[in-house]
Amino acid sequence: MTILAKHAAQRLVYDALHSHGVDVRFDSVLSPTEGMLNGRRTILLGTNNYLGLTFDAACIDKAVEATRSQGTGTTGSRVANGTYDGHVKLEDALADFYGREHAMVFSTGYQANLGILSALVGRGDHLLLDADSHASIYDGSRLGHGEVIRFRHNSPDDLYKRLRRLSGAPGDRLIVVEGIYSMLGDTAPLKEIAAVKRETGAYLLVDEAHSMGVLGEKGRGLAEAAGVEDDVDFIVGTFSKSLGSVGGFCVSNDPDFDVMRIVCRPYMFTASLPPGVVASTLEALRRLRREPALRASLIRNAHRLYHGLEAMGFQTGPEPNPIVAVAMPNQEMAVAFWKLLLESGLYLNLAIPPATPSDVCLLRTSVSAAHTTAQIDTALAIFADVGERLGFLSADKRRAGGVA
Repeated sequence: MTILAKHAAQRLVYDALHSHGVDVRFDSVLSPTEGMLNGRRTILLGTNNYLGLTFDAACIDKAVEATRSQGTGTTGSRVANGTYDGHVKLEDALADFYGREHAMVFSTGYQANLGILSALVGRGDHLLLDADSHASIYDGSRLGHGEVIRFRHNSPDDLYKRLRRLSGAPGDRLIVVEGIYSMLGDTAPLKEIAAVKRETGAYLLVDEAHSMGVLGEKGRGLAEAAGVEDDVDFIVGTFSKSLGSVGGFCVSNDPDFDVMRIVCRPYMFTASLPPGVVASTLEALRRLRREPALRASLIRNAHRLYHGLEAMGFQTGPEPNPIVAVAMPNQEMAVAFWKLLLESGLYLNLAIPPATPSDVCLLRTSVSAAHTTAQIDTALAIFADVGERLGFLSADKRRAGGVA
């Protein structure tokens, strides 16, 4: 018996998955879309590398240049010795990109949610979360000590009812939703949620982690695409998706925003991003802004994969976005399907409860602008072949998907 015995149930799940070889360690990563796994060249279809910028030559050059001139790390937090010129330039560039007055950069996207939510909502306040919110949102809500109220996923009506019940109660109300939800790839009904926000006098935060660089004419995310940017008080996001590095941020027009720098504990007490990461992220943001063709390629690839899987009879998410999830009937089938995909040269994410909504088991893919049409078609052919081998698909369904 050890101090970790309390996690015995989770350990059983981990041991079962481990025994099936679910742990993945790449021999090497060759490009945004390919890696070597167990000596085999493998298509990467589960990396969140939406714009394919992890191997961008200009981003790499900027990272190397900054590392050589400023070292491998800052060794301090932003409020100590960890603010370099690059950190300020990146915050200025993010504020300009979103048309906001203020921006803060965090060392991870997870910490951005921890810091911002715990600073915005305190005792006596009310935090209204979409039930399918990311773990970082839930963890940030616990740090803030406010009342946490969950509303049904993507239900403006349920949100409105819960806010109406708070009528007359003291404290601020903050609504938190995501641009694209990370498991099923569905978007929030943001226009309707913004209307609820206006009517009830609440504040609104949108986590655009998976929608920055993906949605909107300029790639600013769902708030831009839905035409409600003026209704969004805070936007949180990450650099580890479309910008191909690591880190997180928050932008806002709140006039008191800079006080966050001394009340966000994950910001105050974490070493700041290394100069090389800051430099590559800044260059990636420039690429995002000046090359809309990257988003066009991403969306085209996402639609090709989504509709191809749908045509074969797989149960996909509710809408075609770069996250394309395939539902499995149970964990055993999910693990078996995932293993055969991997053995066939296709890597994607195996997502099982409690990480998934409604306890569904998923094969979760994330498409990149860097994928070629041939790679997407190869992925579809592998899905079809594994589906037939496991009795999941009929030959007729395979042909319906356009895969011979």
